[in-house]
Amino acid sequence: MRRAQRHLAIREIRGYRTVSADASLALAGSMPWDLHALVLAALYQWRGDQRSQGQRPAPREVEAERARLEQSAVERWRDRLAVSRAGRRTCQALLPVLEEWMRRGHGRLSYRLTQVLTGHGCFGAYLAQIGRELTGRCHHCDGREEDTAQHTLESCPAWAREREDLIAVVGGDLSLAAVVARMAGSREAFAAVQTFCESVLLQKEEAERVREASADAPMIRRRRTGRWRGRYALLLPPP
Repeated sequence: MRRAQRHLAIREIRGYRTVSADASLALAGSMPWDLHALVLAALYQWRGDQRSQGQRPAPREVEAERARLEQSAVERWRDRLAVSRAGRRTCQALLPVLEEWMRRGHGRLSYRLTQVLTGHGCFGAYLAQIGRELTGRCHHCDGREEDTAQHTLESCPAWAREREDLIAVVGGDLSLAAVVARMAGSREAFAAVQTFCESVLLQKEEAERVREASADAPMIRRRRTGRWRGRYALLLPPP
């Protein structure tokens, strides 16, 4: 069940297949199915108990009991996310505003926005982790910083102009927790973060393609076989 729900959540958030189940479900605002099943079972038992006592609860009473049970399930889910290791950066950012994020009535995650929220995407650190780059260094600044999603969002000088527009809407705190909180509470903030991610990631992807096209580029973006894979393997550092 968890594997199937993770697959659906990743498709919903338009994320990489390497995004963890906890992070993908939290971003999708999709409560784990086992917890949802417990809510339905408890509600069924409650209604049965009411009928056995000769009572017929009104619809508003049923909805109130459902809301109470769902609140309890969300708290259990929150406890799981608090100790999650996979996707920890994303889970920790969503924890303080999990319910608000689930119930927000605005914003839809895009492919590039999800990359920044999960750290799985066109970032040197991630590409090095999956064997597509030799190192995780940033190609867009002095190269001494590791190219992570947070570096791209918060500090890389290459995106200073785009970052100024973002800060004008969401404020100067660009930690992921602060950004997610603003996104959950404001349609304008959500749109501003999405605009930043689309603009910056498009430029990073284009630069990646240019580097890939270079004859001496020590990287691959797609899986290769045969002699090309062998030539790339010679460039990799020893394990």
